[in-house]
Amino acid sequence: MTTSKPGHFPEKGMPSAVISAKMKKARDQDVGWISGQSWGLVYHAGEEVDEVIREAFQLFSHGNGLDPKAFPSLKKFETEVVAKTASLLNAGQDAVGTMTSGGSESLLMAVKSSRDQARHLKPHLTNPEMVIPQSAHPALDKAAHYLGVKTVRTPLADDYRADLEAVRDAVNDNTILLAGSAPAYPHGVVDPIKGLGELALEKNINLHVDACLGGFVLPFLERLGYKIPPFDFRVPGVTSISADLHKYGYAAKGASTIIYRSPELRRYQFFVVTDWPGGLFGSSTVTGTRPGGPIAAAWAVLNYLGEEGYMGLAEEVMETTRILQEGITNTGRLEVLGKPVMSVFAVGSNHIDIYALADVMAEKGWQLGRQQLPPALHLIVPPPHTRIRTAFLADLEESVRRVEESSPESCEGIAAMYAMMGTMCDQRDLKQFALDYLDKTYRPEKEQGGP
Repeated sequence: MTTSKPGHFPEKGMPSAVISAKMKKARDQDVGWISGQSWGLVYHAGEEVDEVIREAFQLFSHGNGLDPKAFPSLKKFETEVVAKTASLLNAGQDAVGTMTSGGSESLLMAVKSSRDQARHLKPHLTNPEMVIPQSAHPALDKAAHYLGVKTVRTPLADDYRADLEAVRDAVNDNTILLAGSAPAYPHGVVDPIKGLGELALEKNINLHVDACLGGFVLPFLERLGYKIPPFDFRVPGVTSISADLHKYGYAAKGASTIIYRSPELRRYQFFVVTDWPGGLFGSSTVTGTRPGGPIAAAWAVLNYLGEEGYMGLAEEVMETTRILQEGITNTGRLEVLGKPVMSVFAVGSNHIDIYALADVMAEKGWQLGRQQLPPALHLIVPPPHTRIRTAFLADLEESVRRVEESSPESCEGIAAMYAMMGTMCDQRDLKQFALDYLDKTYRPEKEQGGP
């Protein structure tokens, strides 16, 4: 059998059957997202939707959105996806946007547009800043780091939403952008977008709403009668919104959108070089080559599900979320933090070690996210959790009893690691810890045998 070392280029090719067997064996080590063991990362809407994704992705797997003249099909798909998303978010007729590879790129584009707009309209402003609440996604910090924008984070109110007075106090003459979340990833709450919009208008600065999680849920919940705080383009002052298709849009990975209220702001997102021997070069997003598969699959899923399909899925996940939250509260030892508006929430405890609980649940096959400030477990509910909610709650009750009966000194594994991290007063130590973890994670694996 042909084998190759992971760190060496193969001398000879492998038979396709061998490659397939190796890949399936590797996949078997991944979290069981189809069976509902994962509480995030993958948003699965069922085998029928998967089949639509696979067919569309395969049809355009070699397509390249870099050149819309060569691939007018992808241009059609992208512009229609953007238009449908803008309509869903109640944007006006002037709204424009682009598809991106994910929420991080969408947020990067929002920051770049505001930075480049400020460079053009306010050339005297040499030290741009953006003000974001503590709960805003770290991709905004990443964007600011890449683009030379200072990030100013503000504390949260008692309800885990952005504190408007703290945001106001942080705004100064260098501020070019505010941001809020709908909802914020850690606790599933929607920031006071209306108040942020009023401040943005008053100070003549942009406001981006990160609806990467909620963009394809909140509008449908509102139509189902749920009370959703204002967050979209109906709020004066909102200049851009990001919404991920590969989350609750149920599209293939690598698909998000960034929508602008006006084409003038989107122009600052574009990048152009005019003096290259290869000709005029322009790109609409960070990437040059833009894979056609995710664009086509997003278009296919939107048209396959339609409003009726999305409303049905939204209703399903909210019913499961309600049952899960009731079961969690009924343990008497756990509580849902804040007042989450959709199927994303955090669970804390004043009675037991929440990280130890996560370790025990991991032993039972449940992969729960771990959060800090305050310590909490993070749950995102996709449709597959409808089938496993009873089993999950049964395992949770048993795990709570087990943790409560154990001594604090018995903590091991990840719980112990988080406890150790919690004693680090210097953020530089935490950063070094994270850098060491990433470095170790992405080292080449040792040589392995055949499948």
